Amino acid sequence: MTQTTHNARNQNDSLLRFMTCGSVDDGKSTLIGRLLFDTKTILADTLTQITKTSKKRGMEAVDLSLLTDGLQAEREQGITIDVAYRYFSTGTRKYIIADAPGHEQYTRNMVTAASTANLAIILIDARKGVLTQTRRHSYLAHLVGIQHILVAVNKMDLMNYNENTYNEICADYLTFANEIGLAQSRSGANKDIRFIPMSALNGDMLVDRLENMPWYKGETLLEMLEKAPAAHTEQNEEFRFPVQFVCRPHASADADLHDFRGFMGRIESGDIAVGDSVTVLPNGYQSKVKAIQIGDAQLLNAQTEQSVTLLLEDEIDTSRGDMIVKTGSKIEPVKQIEAFVCWLSETPMSPARTYIIRHTTRESKAKIGTIAYKVDVNTMQQQATVDLKMNDIARVSFKLAQPLMLDSYTQNRAIGAFIVIDESTNNTVGAGMIV
Repeated sequence: MTQTTHNARNQNDSLLRFMTCGSVDDGKSTLIGRLLFDTKTILADTLTQITKTSKKRGMEAVDLSLLTDGLQAEREQGITIDVAYRYFSTGTRKYIIADAPGHEQYTRNMVTAASTANLAIILIDARKGVLTQTRRHSYLAHLVGIQHILVAVNKMDLMNYNENTYNEICADYLTFANEIGLAQSRSGANKDIRFIPMSALNGDMLVDRLENMPWYKGETLLEMLEKAPAAHTEQNEEFRFPVQFVCRPHASADADLHDFRGFMGRIESGDIAVGDSVTVLPNGYQSKVKAIQIGDAQLLNAQTEQSVTLLLEDEIDTSRGDMIVKTGSKIEPVKQIEAFVCWLSETPMSPARTYIIRHTTRESKAKIGTIAYKVDVNTMQQQATVDLKMNDIARVSFKLAQPLMLDSYTQNRAIGAFIVIDESTNNTVGAGMIV
């Protein structure tokens, strides 16, 4: 086998995960449909189907929102309920779009969509301006660490493409953003907030500029998306490798594999190279990387989002749930954590119950320590509470039975996130972000 280098980051730079959010009827689904239509990524049979459905409803033009409203209840009510994921690509990069619901009762769905997004498009109806739901979705995007906010002032055609209307909405949004600290992340870094006027229905400023807003000199939506940074490219994230499986092929007929001991998993952040010194947590054993493999290929180095097998120079006690980091990395096993938690279950959180925290490949039983406060996502005010109900977001402390290896969510979204599981039903009941 020959050794090769493999740069996963270069491959992943072309992928952008983004979400659309905003108030009900702001045009999120129409925007995505128009984007897919104008980039010519709709299959012919799909276009035929939605054309027929549009005609049945008495519409003269094709209702592009039908491309994302996949549930029957969504089509009947004309609203988005579940998170709809769509995929498309241009000549330069690939995209994964999440269409998040606008209703307050679906806050948990939006948090789910936002957890993997690197950019958020927040739509504002030009007729209505900045609304409570606009503020709520902006706050949630801020909470889950999305660094790039694109404020799309939609339905400009209904305001005769008036420049003053657009400027007033931009000023109102910036005032609100500064009030809640949206212009900065919790780590203190400046966020990228940009504005664009558009008409998703007619296609103004999505892919084509058209001629209705000559006063707007900025980029189109697609041009902004093409230039947006991908995940893992803006922060110098440290190497984190949760062990998923310890490979010991004892039954193999190949004598060379009798002593094989490989640690298999996915690199959640950072990079690693043959010869690097590593530490295995929580035990603290140290060794060096002897080899890196993907299947039969031998690599000299590997990076974020690659699933690899690591071989170490020393025989050390390592099992599923352990984490391999570079020696000297500032991460320690902890048995108490502080986190913002979004409660996903219809059954309220109870401090009297025991839950399971699942973090990367490791689990630990946990008890609620304290609930410092919950956040009213409409007013951004902190409120005292003794439990959490579905869609509540609160700052909570947990006491753990087993140690976990954590980074704060602002430093590392992959290692700073976890889910809460009901140990009796095995249902996922909460999603957390380490403070």
